[in-house]
Amino acid sequence: MEEVRLLPLSRKKKEELIEELTEQFRNSSVIVYTDYRGLAMPGLNALRKALRAHDAEYHVVKNTLAELALRRAGMPVPEELLAGPTAASIITGDIAGAVRAMTDFAATNRELTIKGGQAGQRILSAEEIPALATLPSREVLLAQVMGGMKAPISGLVTVLGGTIRGLVTVLQAHAKKMEEASAA
Repeated sequence: MEEVRLLPLSRKKKEELIEELTEQFRNSSVIVYTDYRGLAMPGLNALRKALRAHDAEYHVVKNTLAELALRRAGMPVPEELLAGPTAASIITGDIAGAVRAMTDFAATNRELTIKGGQAGQRILSAEEIPALATLPSREVLLAQVMGGMKAPISGLVTVLGGTIRGLVTVLQAHAKKMEEASAA
């Protein structure tokens, strides 16, 4: 494998990268940090493609730039996760699908190691990340919330309907009784 030499970034370019990262961190649902040492470029590209399908991006980031961007985004800095070569998967869409894609990729590519992550203000350990893959999709969660909201309303309609039916039955019986009384 060829060694890739990176040219130093200008101050202006670093500032642009920090601003871009800050915005991505703010808009993220979850960020997963990985160690990508030994992973060749075709592997990185395959992972990026798998994540893109779930509205997630995968960026190799300089730790100091990531720290600055996290601070500007008002998020905690997981210093233990930003040690050594680090790449961040920034998930804005399907959390379960993106995490599943990452864990599946890590299972077949031993070079990729999941260090941990964060969901907003909460830092997640490497052991907690695979649990995110079991979350239902956004659509399923929305359907569950709507079903939960609909159930009490349906119950209320049923109760009110029963009360109204009872009232109508009583009124009909009273009207029938009144007819019988006036006919007699």
